[in-house]
Amino acid sequence: MKMIIGLGNPGKQYEATRHNIGFRVIDELVDRLDAPAMVSKFNGIYTIVHQPEGKVMLVKPLTYMNLSGECIRPLMDYFNIDVQDIVVLYDDLDLAPGTIRLRQKGSAGGQNGMKSVIAHLGTNEFNRIRIGIGRPTPGVKVPDYVLSPFSKDEKPVMEEIIEKSASACVAWLTKPFLEVMNDFN
Repeated sequence: MKMIIGLGNPGKQYEATRHNIGFRVIDELVDRLDAPAMVSKFNGIYTIVHQPEGKVMLVKPLTYMNLSGECIRPLMDYFNIDVQDIVVLYDDLDLAPGTIRLRQKGSAGGQNGMKSVIAHLGTNEFNRIRIGIGRPTPGVKVPDYVLSPFSKDEKPVMEEIIEKSASACVAWLTKPFLEVMNDFN
């Protein structure tokens, strides 16, 4: 089974924020793959979709961003999912809005959710899709920026990148991640 994890924060007040872009890609995948209703386990919600290529689990940790690993590791252990069979989607300040970067390993790059995932998995060698949200303008604090919604001008660009990120995940169901990286980077 493969596992696709979108990082974000639970709660209505966070739904449209920059920090929840990972959750929004999972929502897109749930719609695209006609997934069954999500269920709750290990401080997260997930659904399992049966595809011709095999099963895929779509996950949203509900631990809040900074504790994401606390949900992911127990789910991986419970369902016996190997680290090479996961993809983590998350927001990245260092990429321009509308940009994605697929990688097979790397540091957290200052992203606290990824710090938690790396700590709980015990490795930084796992597939990830970094979704650009850009940096705040001078004078705006990073926490305020990531917890703010996209501007009216950014929304169409971000909708496109959500769709592109979901397409990369769907491609990974039938291709090695390295090939998907070559196609989408």
